[in-house]
Amino acid sequence: MEAAYRMQFEASDVFDIRKEPESVRAEYGSDPFANGCLLARRLVERGVRYVHINQGQGQPWDDHSEIEKHLRERCPAMDQAAAALIRDLKRRGLLDETLVVWGGEFGRTPVSESGTGRDHNPYGFTMWMAGGGVKGGIAYGATDEFGFKAVENRVSIHDLHATMLHQLGIDHTRLTYRYAGRDFRLTDVFGEVVRDLLV
Repeated sequence: MEAAYRMQFEASDVFDIRKEPESVRAEYGSDPFANGCLLARRLVERGVRYVHINQGQGQPWDDHSEIEKHLRERCPAMDQAAAALIRDLKRRGLLDETLVVWGGEFGRTPVSESGTGRDHNPYGFTMWMAGGGVKGGIAYGATDEFGFKAVENRVSIHDLHATMLHQLGIDHTRLTYRYAGRDFRLTDVFGEVVRDLLV
């Protein structure tokens, strides 16, 4: 009960981003995603080990329709906030020990869906990582000429998870348990650390 009380007491201070200087708030921006990025930095600064930021409620995020309109509306603010988070973590000496991962549920097909959207594409999509012992400034892998399927340096989701867990100090093969005749682990039954991504 004491730990819960201390967490609630601390949260009232941590979650009040108005305590940040105006220059810092302006660097991030003012939409819900920007506030989430700034809050993430405040939480990391106070020792929170895992922070998840979603795009704000009520914003179009599922690009099955009007993809050009929606991306033009939301990408500038998302780019601003994500860049500010990385700069701010670096400025405070936290980036080397903080793994930032940016991704979504799927990629998108290179052909239209209903004329204005794109359908889900699990065969080729982009994620990026910063800090936390990963190499900066590189692009690893490529799709075919249409952007439909990964063809060079393919990284499965299991490989990505194994790599992320490795950077968090967790060997994804150590927690293996037998269930329904299979040896499951944190990355299902697949996954190798992608060493080319690491410093």
